[in-house]
This record gives sequence, structure tokens and C-alpha cells, in this order.
Amino acid sequence: MKAFIVFFLLTGLCIQTVQAQDETALIEKIKQKLDQVQNYVATGSMKTDVAFIKAPVGKVKIYFQQPNHFKLVRDGGISILPKGGVSVNMNAIMANNNYVALFAGNSITDGFSTKIVKLLPMNENSDIILTTLYIDEKNLLIRKAITTTRDNGTYQINLQYGQYSNWGLPDKVIFTFNTKDYKIPKGVTLEMDEPLTDADRKKMQQKEGRVIIDYTSYSINKGIPLGIFKH
Repeated sequence: MKAFIVFFLLTGLCIQTVQAQDETALIEKIKQKLDQVQNYVATGSMKTDVAFIKAPVGKVKIYFQQPNHFKLVRDGGISILPKGGVSVNMNAIMANNNYVALFAGNSITDGFSTKIVKLLPMNENSDIILTTLYIDEKNLLIRKAITTTRDNGTYQINLQYGQYSNWGLPDKVIFTFNTKDYKIPKGVTLEMDEPLTDADRKKMQQKEGRVIIDYTSYSINKGIPLGIFKH
């Protein structure tokens, strides 16, 4: 009986080890696909859907450079993204190799069959506590990512792909976050004529916020303006 229990435990451990190796290999394939893109400059539009902010749809320009330099510039100078929003870019999430990848089931995400993989950082001081990826294994695309951080709450990214899917670059990103601890940027118009009371603010910030970016074009691997990430 004891021998059977030991055999059962060892078999379970071997299966978990093989699964972990499979998921790590899958993540590495996606990373290799994303690593084709050394840099890009993208244009598009951004819509902000947050209860206490009036912000019209605005044109944006997005800059990226390996390994994880990312900058979003919006016409008018107001870029409304919570801290941690840099990860609307998948390259930033995949830049860190110091994690354990675990299989967590299968799902249908936006009509696509996806494998759920959880990334657990090995660095106990990492700001990211857990990232859950919904991976379209057939096309090596991340369809959804949910990230829980130590200081900036949990946020979700949904990605839709089109003509740039061979590069792993989305046509559309929907970034959803909890507004509970969101700080209102200076110069942003509130939806009320009267100042928000503490009760108003608490009630309104219990809702989710969304930032939607529609990409219209990418200029891939053609260089980045000098000093763009210094400002």
C-alpha cells in the first residue's frame, strides 16, 4: 500500500513536471515570435471609459523598443492609463524570463480555443504577483492577459488581431482596470459641475474603467526617434 502511494505521488509529480515543461516551451515560442519586433512606432486612437472622467476619443502614437521600453503619446497631452498600464504591450509582460509557467485549463476566448497558463514570478520582490495568459496555441497569440500586481491592483487586457498577427501585434487592445485607487490626472474634466465629495468619489471608483486602443498602422523595425523615452 505504501509503495502504491509513493508511486502515485511520484507519477503525479512527473506529470506536473512535464506539463510545466510544455507550458514553458509554449511561452518561449510566443516570446520568440514577439522578439521579431525589435521596435515599432504605431498610430491609432484611444477611447477612455471611466465613470468620473470626460475624455473624448483622441489620436495616439505608441513607441516600443526591446526589451520593454513603451511610451504612449496622446494628442492634447493627456494620457489616461493607470500605473502599470505599460503592459497594454505584450512584449513588456514577456520580457521577464524569471517565472514558473503552470497549465491551468482550457477556455474559449473571443471565439478562439485557448490554453490558460499562469506565470508565477520567482522573484519574491516582483511587483507582479501573478499573470494569467489565455493563449491561442494554434496561432501563437495571446488573446487575454490578467495581471495581479502588488501595488496597482488587478488589470485585464483583451487583444484582437488582424493584419499584424504574424508579428504578434494587435489591431485592438481593451485594457480593463479597477478604478478604486485610480488617481485623477490634473487637467482632466470631471462629469459633475460641483466638486466630488468623498462619498461620490468612493461610489464612482467602485466601478471598472476601460481604455480602448485601436491601432491603424505600425512601422516595424525601422528605428525609434532618438531620446523618445527620456521625456
